[in-house]
Amino acid sequence: MNDMSPIQTTLKDWESDQEVRWCPGCGDYAILKAVQRTLPEIGADPANTVFVSGIGCSSRFPYYVESYGFHTIHGRAPAFATGIKLANPELDVWLVTGDGDGLSIGGNHTMHILRRNLNCQILLFNNEIYGLTKGQYSPTSRLGTPSPSSPVGSVDRPAQPAALALGAGARFVARGFDVSKELSGVLKAAHAHKGAAFVEIFQNCIVYNKDRFEDFAAPKGAEGSQLWLKNGEPMLFGSEKSGGVKGIALNIDHLHLEVVDVVDGDWQAAGVIVHDVTNRAIAHMLVEMPFGPFPMALGVLYDDPRPTFEDELLGQDRQVNAGKSADLGKLLAKGQTWTVTEGGPEL
Repeated sequence: MNDMSPIQTTLKDWESDQEVRWCPGCGDYAILKAVQRTLPEIGADPANTVFVSGIGCSSRFPYYVESYGFHTIHGRAPAFATGIKLANPELDVWLVTGDGDGLSIGGNHTMHILRRNLNCQILLFNNEIYGLTKGQYSPTSRLGTPSPSSPVGSVDRPAQPAALALGAGARFVARGFDVSKELSGVLKAAHAHKGAAFVEIFQNCIVYNKDRFEDFAAPKGAEGSQLWLKNGEPMLFGSEKSGGVKGIALNIDHLHLEVVDVVDGDWQAAGVIVHDVTNRAIAHMLVEMPFGPFPMALGVLYDDPRPTFEDELLGQDRQVNAGKSADLGKLLAKGQTWTVTEGGPEL
């Protein structure tokens, strides 16, 4: 997030002249539109905005946004984003990656940008498959997923992006899905957070993993399987249409979450807990709830800022260099050797 003076733009101002080239029906189209609609609403400036990506279907994103952009190398977008932000901390940096790019070859880079807490928005499109390389199973593919690289079903235990982010020390973790009307609100919250904001977006791969998330991410009919979290509000989901209103309660004796029925709207009597975005322990429980017995936890799961990487690093540089002037000629003229001390080279 950047402290910027809002300017007036529209969705059209964020659409580039490039032909959008994803498969017809791909969930990436919906995510692109959600981002392009959100940018004017947060007062973003195309001249101050940078989209950075690695390799994969999701990583074509910078071509389609009318701003600065870098289409970089496989898994290394976080390294480029870090360099961009340190070179110009005033830039508003968005990092777009996928479950293959960001959690396989780029898993370590994702981990480090999160623990360092670089001030940027990280959008990880999770379609549970390698799309660009023709349908091999990915780090997030479910057990038994058939693919060209697992013809009788994957035996790998899938990674959980949101759990990985929390474990790496992320201070903002959220979830959404491609066609959700709530996605823009999640993106706004990510942008408002000062630090590394990690958003996992479930995305439908129409060709290689069609309708994988239909049980909770269908445009209609799956509302009863969605737990949209809002800070300060009870964790309620479902409706009379979907089998009754339910909620999430904390079993104090066994320290785990459980689903409870809410009768006549009395969620307090049912023991439903109120969402607190600063509660890291509950956030861990929410991301690890098994879908089926539990709903899919969506929205902002965790939001608890701390000082950013660039503020601390550049602040350290300013402190070390206070009252000093750079004089390379003087340093070289001193002789063949010189001593580097805690405060810099002795001149």
